[in-house]
Amino acid sequence: DMREQNTKLHMSALLPLVVFALFAVCVLSVLLTGANVYQRLTQRDRDSYQRRTGAQYLATRVRQARGPVTVTDLQGTPALAFSQEEGGEVYTTWVYCHDGWLMELYAQPDSGLGPEDGAQILPAEQLELSREGSLLRAALCYDGGERADLALYLPLSGEGRP
Repeated sequence: DMREQNTKLHMSALLPLVVFALFAVCVLSVLLTGANVYQRLTQRDRDSYQRRTGAQYLATRVRQARGPVTVTDLQGTPALAFSQEEGGEVYTTWVYCHDGWLMELYAQPDSGLGPEDGAQILPAEQLELSREGSLLRAALCYDGGERADLALYLPLSGEGRP
C-alpha cells in the first residue's frame, strides 16, 4: 500500500513537470519560428531597399548631369560617363560595377586611374547599360539574381539636364 501511495505521489508531482516541459518546448519552438520569419523579412526589406537605392542613385546622377551622358567603358568595364568642364579642364565621372560594388570615379580622362580607384557606393554585382537615341536603359544586378531596371530619357544631343 505504501509503495502504491509513493508511486501515486511521484506521478502527481511529475505530471506538472511534464506539462511545464511541454509548454517550454512549445514556447521555444514558437520563438525560434518567429525569429526565423523576422530574419527572412528583414533580409527581404534590406534587399528591396538596396534595389531602390541603387536605381535612385543612378537616376539622380543622370538627372544632375551638367554635361554629356554616355554609355562607355572604363578599361573594359561597362560604365556611365558624365563629362563636364571645370576651369578649362575636362573631368569625367564614371559609374560602374567592380568587385561586387557599384563604384564612382571622378577624374580627368587621361589620369591613368582605373576601375579599382573609384569610391564604393553600394553592393552590386553588375551594371548593364544601353542607349538607343534618347532612351538610356540601366540594370543593376545584385547577388542572388535580384535586379533593378531603370529607363531614363535624355535629350538627343546627349546633354544632361541643367
